[in-house]
Amino acid sequence: MPHKDRAESEESSCRNGISWRIHSCRLHGQDPRCRFQCEGLTATETDISIIIPLKDEAENIEQLAEELSKVMGNTPWRWECIWVNDGSSDGSQEILENLAGKDRHHRYITFERNAGQSAAFWAGFKDAKGAILATIDGDGQNDPSDIPRLAKMVLSGQVDMANGYRASRKDSVLRKLSSIVANSFRNIVTGKTVRDVGCSTRAFRRECVEHIPHFAGMHRFLPTLVALHGYRLGEFPVRHRPRLKGKSKYSINNRLWIGLIDTFGVCWLRKRAFRYRILKRSE
Repeated sequence: MPHKDRAESEESSCRNGISWRIHSCRLHGQDPRCRFQCEGLTATETDISIIIPLKDEAENIEQLAEELSKVMGNTPWRWECIWVNDGSSDGSQEILENLAGKDRHHRYITFERNAGQSAAFWAGFKDAKGAILATIDGDGQNDPSDIPRLAKMVLSGQVDMANGYRASRKDSVLRKLSSIVANSFRNIVTGKTVRDVGCSTRAFRRECVEHIPHFAGMHRFLPTLVALHGYRLGEFPVRHRPRLKGKSKYSINNRLWIGLIDTFGVCWLRKRAFRYRILKRSE
């Protein structure tokens, strides 16, 4: 179920300083719930941008790109996929260059050195042209076919962010257990209940991430931060697959403990956040 929406009348067309204009989209026509065009942003030629961070995933890129192109090619949307190469050293860059050269829907950002998944997501958000953003991981465990379904939830006006939860995870017992512990701890400390914070399969309005704090570890709290800023968060079951090829880059040491520590930082941000409502404004 969506979280409680922020107090805002239908007449208001400005949220966080960003003006939205209702227009006829190819999916819903003149639907007042579909605020699909953002004035002042670059969302003029692209409807949806898919951001995929990766590090040393050379074995998975081509198969994932093929799946994604097939899925999105069956939608009415103008789309792009932004691959963010987070300091790979396994030949991923050459594959991305070849992919971008063959298919205009795919482009890439390459970091000088490894900066982490949060930085990769953020760079993709800032470079994206779409009014709707979507994310999946680069290891192939997230199913691209879930993206259109989640995007439709956002476009219908039901939610601002459609966050997937892995109904049947294809991970080791240890990884599942560490996720349960970290997820429960985050929910208790932040005061926001999110079923699966660690699932990268999601779609959301661009505005959801325009004003959230960005920091190393942000990706572990993205739906929580969006909900804390008053946006409507909905959770929907998504598919989860065994890793296509290669090995996971995460372990208990670089995933669980850092995430638990970061939770206190998010709690501090929550307590220090501005809390006000404008009663009246002159012309």
